[in-house]
Amino acid sequence: MPLQFKMETLCHKLPKYLDRQLQGAMGDATGIDDSGPVTIAVIGCGQRGQAYAAYALSNPSKCKIVAMAEPRPNTCALFAQMYSIDGTLVFRDWAGLHAASAETIKTIGHRLADAVVVAVQDNMHLQVVEAFAEQGYHILCEKPMATSLEDIMKMEAAVKRAGIIFGMGHVLRYSPYSKAITEIVRSGTLGELINAVHVEPIGYFHFAHSYVRGNWAQEEESSFSLMTKSCHDIDILCNWFSPATPIRTSSFGSLKHFRKDVKPSAAADAQRCLKCPCERTCPYSAKKIYLDPVTDGEKGWPASTIVDGIPDIENIHEALEKGPYGRCVYESANDVCDNQVVNIEFSNGSTASFTMVAFTSLICERQTRLHFTYGEIVGDMSTFTVTDFRAGTSTLHTPPLEGGGHGGGDLGLIKTFVKAVKAGKQDMVGTNIDEVVKSHLTVFAAESSRKEGRVVDCIEYEKDVRRKVGLTAGRSN
Repeated sequence: MPLQFKMETLCHKLPKYLDRQLQGAMGDATGIDDSGPVTIAVIGCGQRGQAYAAYALSNPSKCKIVAMAEPRPNTCALFAQMYSIDGTLVFRDWAGLHAASAETIKTIGHRLADAVVVAVQDNMHLQVVEAFAEQGYHILCEKPMATSLEDIMKMEAAVKRAGIIFGMGHVLRYSPYSKAITEIVRSGTLGELINAVHVEPIGYFHFAHSYVRGNWAQEEESSFSLMTKSCHDIDILCNWFSPATPIRTSSFGSLKHFRKDVKPSAAADAQRCLKCPCERTCPYSAKKIYLDPVTDGEKGWPASTIVDGIPDIENIHEALEKGPYGRCVYESANDVCDNQVVNIEFSNGSTASFTMVAFTSLICERQTRLHFTYGEIVGDMSTFTVTDFRAGTSTLHTPPLEGGGHGGGDLGLIKTFVKAVKAGKQDMVGTNIDEVVKSHLTVFAAESSRKEGRVVDCIEYEKDVRRKVGLTAGRSN
């Protein structure tokens, strides 16, 4: 629909929309009305946007999805239907939603919603966050915050300038499992946290899907894999050691396996899995990962992410014949690390090590060991054992599962964000823009260490980044 026509239609129907659906719950320029649910516009309705939006279905009195922007027609239609979104508030891109919001703010002094969920591609985060922060929307932004140091500094400035509530998709903080561990760390019952050993097993076919064939395969198009996959692992480590902060980091890693020079000779010159002579014995076979599960009736991830709408045998087969997800993993245009280790020293002398690795049977089920002066915690994202050296006891903890991805972290984040928006309190999010920026800078510093072969001073690194970005901004003014 042409934007001008849609704007006229929106302005004509808006009073009815307000009366019928919001009845005063839509946020104005100053705050949130207590009479209804927090209203949200979802920008990017793929896997992550859907993960956060799902909270509204089970908690309609607390949260309501009232607007959306999604370019894929089938995905857009299915999402709009699922959340009963008024047709005038369904947009094919974020710019259309933003323009409609500007018009309603101008004409009647209302935004279209209280908050927005930003779940577009990583390299678009800055422009979307800047635009909607300026209009006064509270924002939940999927991780990573941004894909360059300059963009992170700009987003930090935009959020602070707007004075909005800001949430980051660091979902690991918000699962019942992580919150239970954090409570023990903060309680001091095991003494001081001295060391952490944390491993993220990405999963062999998950890595092939997302970081060899998928949207995060090339650093230039997105960012390096430590950032796009594991920035929330570095974040939760920083959170556990807080108020101590990272002072030094070192890192090693490489793209070790998913390269043309290690392609099995039996694959010969095959470019696609559907025509490969050794497809049946290849663990990264696209047929095994996408087509076989759909043939057996499985419609979920990862097949659901490679087509527009509901996956079936025909559209998956076509995607594997024509698109990147059917290419041989040894012939793909990927360049990000498939294994990496990071070491961090904190300002109180404590240390942490983190490993990100593709070649695992487990998919994102982190293993963590936390070592304290008087005990230790050993966990696997489902259960954890607390050993108290002084009492001579070991206790198994099994936090309740709340559903949703990341052990309930997705649900925990959106629920926490909605509560914070309703109350108008940033501290209810459990973090703030300063902490978010610092953990992202630690990730960038670690990647600099890997590329440059040196130990990076995190404090000097941040000072240098801010100086350089400040000079760049000054030259552009």
